[in-house]
Amino acid sequence: MIPDEEIDRVLDAADILTVIGERVRLKRVGNSWRGPCPFHQGKGDNFSVMPGRGYRCWVCGETGSVFTFVQKQLGLDFVEAVKYVGQKAGIEVREVTRRTQGPDPREPLWELVAAAAEYFRATLWDESDAAAAREYLASRTITREVADRFLLGYAPRNSQALRGHLEKLGYTTERQIQAGVLKEIEGRDPVPRFRGRLMFPIHDVRGRAVGFGGRSIDGGEPKYINSAESAIYSKGTLLYHLHEARFAIRKTERVLLVEGYFDALRTAAAGIEEVVAPLGTALTREQAQLIKRYSGNVFLLYDSDQAGLKATFRAGDLLLQEGAAVRVVTLPDGEDPDTFVAKFGAAGLEKELRAAVDVFERKIQLLNRHGWFADLAKSRKAIDRLLPTIRAAADPVTRDLYIARAAQASGVDRETLVREAAAGPVDPQQAMTAATSGSDARRRPGDARVGPGFQAERALISVMLASPDRIESITEAIAQVDDEAHTDSDAAEPAIRDGRLRAIHRAILASPDDVSVLRLSDSLKPDAVALLEELVASQLSIVHPDATVEDAVNVLKARWRKERIAMLRNSEMDQDRIQAETLRYKKEIQELARRPSSGASH
Repeated sequence: MIPDEEIDRVLDAADILTVIGERVRLKRVGNSWRGPCPFHQGKGDNFSVMPGRGYRCWVCGETGSVFTFVQKQLGLDFVEAVKYVGQKAGIEVREVTRRTQGPDPREPLWELVAAAAEYFRATLWDESDAAAAREYLASRTITREVADRFLLGYAPRNSQALRGHLEKLGYTTERQIQAGVLKEIEGRDPVPRFRGRLMFPIHDVRGRAVGFGGRSIDGGEPKYINSAESAIYSKGTLLYHLHEARFAIRKTERVLLVEGYFDALRTAAAGIEEVVAPLGTALTREQAQLIKRYSGNVFLLYDSDQAGLKATFRAGDLLLQEGAAVRVVTLPDGEDPDTFVAKFGAAGLEKELRAAVDVFERKIQLLNRHGWFADLAKSRKAIDRLLPTIRAAADPVTRDLYIARAAQASGVDRETLVREAAAGPVDPQQAMTAATSGSDARRRPGDARVGPGFQAERALISVMLASPDRIESITEAIAQVDDEAHTDSDAAEPAIRDGRLRAIHRAILASPDDVSVLRLSDSLKPDAVALLEELVASQLSIVHPDATVEDAVNVLKARWRKERIAMLRNSEMDQDRIQAETLRYKKEIQELARRPSSGASH
């Protein structure tokens, strides 16, 4: 038999409309597709196909999944049906073993989130408390028809409303916390995670409601709040609207990647349905892999401001690493997909899509526009900005074309560029391996400028310089490392041990809106300024900042645990306790090393 995880993988990738559409003439009706039933040879459109769920005939009662359909129509057994559907989806089903029985333990959480989504949707239109949300949608020219199609809702301000509603349906407080609609606060009764916000339900690729994005409508901060990580919701592995977009993606052989929920909603509502968005954060490797599973032809439609350009090129590099062809759509100044489509419709956006250029060519355009290749000193920096994208290109032909184009634009010898591209940045995962393999055992704890720990400290400060929007979250992560270490030992050293890096960090916190060398240097000593200049140069090689931060934090966590083990061995503590605590620390170090790396490089 086939294991559950393999079946889930095929289901996630399967296009039920394509499989059934080969034998049934289907047309879209609302959120489902209708046609004549192939089981009782019906003439009317009583056969309904619901992407992510399955099919049902409302006359003869036939119902099932894409596997059931294939079994009954082609006379295949279950294993053959899974392999058939997998082949259609481009997945080779290899592993064969006994399939486990019983319901999925996550089912109650999916049901609870779906119930909450329906409650939010009803509240949006039925309650006076939601009047401001309705006015907000009207101000953005979002009709009720469009809002209902995307299941938009409103989280009431009343702290007991949602909780009481779900309890009446049989969902306990503990279950609501597990699903992420309630949050625990120490010493207080659980409270709603979302209050007074416009709600965007998030679905997995099979159409199951797994979480929410909640937008402020009164100017409050943060602008968006996402569901907490749970057994069914992991924002780094999901994409907004993919459960609907995947069918259009396969049909059009392209995917549009936008920044926000409204961008995706507006574009899809205009008829260009092959659009997805990350969940309020930078694109992750897992999301890039998910996109590539459905199409290798990606259009990036991010904001054209400085932050949008940074996000564009980071996403582009991630997608290139997965072998995708990446093009950039440049909208007029001041426009994003939401506002542009509202003004010019699908036809206007299609015109801009036809004018899209390769992500590497877009980089060169911007560098040329600002005169980077007209000056020797700037030309060196321009090459540094192009190298990460050259290195990211997994396709050898694409990489070769990028090198040739960089040589043409810069006048630098092609062979020189090949050597530079081959001399890639240090992989922080190597530092993680060193930190957990015992290579630091002979180093003094206070020797801050050697070893993977120092490289990890450098990496964190470099990401702050490259991505000021991450300053707060990285500072919190550093504080967490400090807190963990000092909980176990009052003598623990700080997470950032190099004095120069600490000084740079303080300067960044004092001026988070301007982290230029010119601004930060005012409060730094010469040796710190020299290191700052090194970090600013090295930040160009940060391809995956989120993964870089995660790996670096894990290195620092492993470092203080290793040092604690060394201190225990020299202590006068009871031997049984030493042995027990040493074992605990070793297990924690091993767990840090086993955490899946995003393969990012810095």
